[in-house]
Amino acid sequence: MKTLIIIILLSLTMTSSFSQNIQSSGAIISESERKNAINAVSKLLYDNYIFPEVSIEMGKYIESRFNENQYSGISDPAIFAEELTNDLQLISKDKHIRVRYDPAQIEKMKENNQTNDEEISQEYIDRLKSENCYFKKIEILNGNIGYIDFRQFGPGELIKEKVASVMAFVENCNALIFDLRYNGGGDPSGIQVISSYLFGEEPVHLNDLYYRPKDTTEEYWTLKDIKGNRMPDIPVYVLTSSFTFSGAEEFSYNLQNLKRATIIGETTGGGAHPGGMNIVDDNFVMFVPIGRAINPITKTNWEGTGVTPDIKISSTKALIKAQILALDAIKNKSIDVNASQTYDWLIESLTATMDDDIINPDILTEYSGKYGERVILFENGKLYYQRNGRQKFELTPMNDDTFMIKDIDFFRIQFIKDDSGKVTELRGLYSDGKTDNSIKTN
Repeated sequence: MKTLIIIILLSLTMTSSFSQNIQSSGAIISESERKNAINAVSKLLYDNYIFPEVSIEMGKYIESRFNENQYSGISDPAIFAEELTNDLQLISKDKHIRVRYDPAQIEKMKENNQTNDEEISQEYIDRLKSENCYFKKIEILNGNIGYIDFRQFGPGELIKEKVASVMAFVENCNALIFDLRYNGGGDPSGIQVISSYLFGEEPVHLNDLYYRPKDTTEEYWTLKDIKGNRMPDIPVYVLTSSFTFSGAEEFSYNLQNLKRATIIGETTGGGAHPGGMNIVDDNFVMFVPIGRAINPITKTNWEGTGVTPDIKISSTKALIKAQILALDAIKNKSIDVNASQTYDWLIESLTATMDDDIINPDILTEYSGKYGERVILFENGKLYYQRNGRQKFELTPMNDDTFMIKDIDFFRIQFIKDDSGKVTELRGLYSDGKTDNSIKTN
């Protein structure tokens, strides 16, 4: 069950934008305690860090900083831990390395090593369940595109039933989008379970992890047995951001190099060294990367560089871009003319939302008024559509005179002007090509 404890702590340390969220509560660290911590940190790194030569450099650097009295003015242990982290990462460029001031966690780790192994593991299991195995949203988008937003890869054995239910929900979709923009990593066996649904029955080599302390390499292949149906042929898209880190990067990197997915978004954080949390002394713990990923195709990994997307775009627009690409791929496979027309309609709507152009409010005010049973309202710089006193919908501009309603994907509105430029009527546009007109009455 020790692995579970490592995963708990890993979730706190795997992102590229770390922050010391354990308060010192007024604790003060002495000069001798700082010296002892530096010695212990150096030894832990020398004995375990994936690159021995780099561990020596890190140890020498923080020791020289101590001898130059660079840490002398730091009495707050939380701030001291943050300084050590910054200095260690400066030399190693390894974003997984993290020193924390956390006496409470140290007590838990000591208890686990003695008698409370099962209790700690149950704590993690309960947390995993309460977070729905970190699956935040699963839905079917327009065009029968499966969308899966999840924030962490749990251990394969613990999440396989949840993964089976998630994949069963999307198994009849025409394309899949995995949203990893807020995923900080996790367990490689969880990556293995989810990846297995995306390939056929023939085992596929996903990744290797080499561990220095035992000089061993673990190979990760897709699983022979999974619960549910495999989806080896549908298009797959993975969304990334600069927050995407560690295991989430592995998932992206694996699929990219196997040419099984298109990666869309921003270059990821750049952490490819797995490891675990270690006790430094009675005050500090440190995440020590003890391994490195070795991709079977590239023979290297994404450490320090991140995963470069196939399509670079702001993470805020990555989902829309993925939907457009998915719809286009689905359309190209379709032999149904009517279906192709629907896909074109959806692509046009999504493409319009990619544009940040703002329409002059003076133009928008001209559109407000009554059009028979339809009413256009101008409120707080936006247009709203209402019919027969029913629900009011916000209008999203596609261009200066055509607007769509996000909640009604088959309907749009176009404003018609006469030769003098005066708005005279409202035309309803439908995805099947039909139209209807309403004359402006005031």
